[in-house]
Amino acid sequence: METLYYSKLESPVGALYVGVSEKGMVLLDLHGGEFLRKPSLNGHRGAKVQWVESEKKTAAYVAELKEYFAGRRKKFSLPLDLRETEFQKRCWQALLKIPYGKTCSYADIARQVGSPRSFRAVGQANHNNPVAIIVPCHRVVTSDGKLGGYGGGLAMKEKLLRLEGAMQELAPSLFPSARSGD
Repeated sequence: METLYYSKLESPVGALYVGVSEKGMVLLDLHGGEFLRKPSLNGHRGAKVQWVESEKKTAAYVAELKEYFAGRRKKFSLPLDLRETEFQKRCWQALLKIPYGKTCSYADIARQVGSPRSFRAVGQANHNNPVAIIVPCHRVVTSDGKLGGYGGGLAMKEKLLRLEGAMQELAPSLFPSARSGD
């Protein structure tokens, strides 16, 4: 059984739970510690894990998040331990390329991961993103510039985009190769 460590962070968007392994961040829970109450969320891909509260193990991650919310950090630097399907990991790696304060569409991400018609699957990968904010799925909007969905709710997504100054320019393509057909 693997031991994972967590701590709680009060943030401008509500209580967040930071979860880490020995390799990196595995979880940023936007749902008030739901992962601790639901057995299905206690393991990754069926692996058995034990969660142990530890401010010491999560301190560096919490510090970077506090800097982000204070407007002093635009890019996170600590390692991630992403543990899902290869398609999801490709989507999340594409999300990491979206600069602070910018947005792109689900279709843009689908093209980036080599599956141009899979924008719904990209949306599902975003929904399953275990480290929201760090892997910035909030920066993905619909092709017509609407917010779309967000696991933490649209109010949180809008708040994060406002924090980054991205609300003024929704949906310019970061990948200008193909905007038609979105």
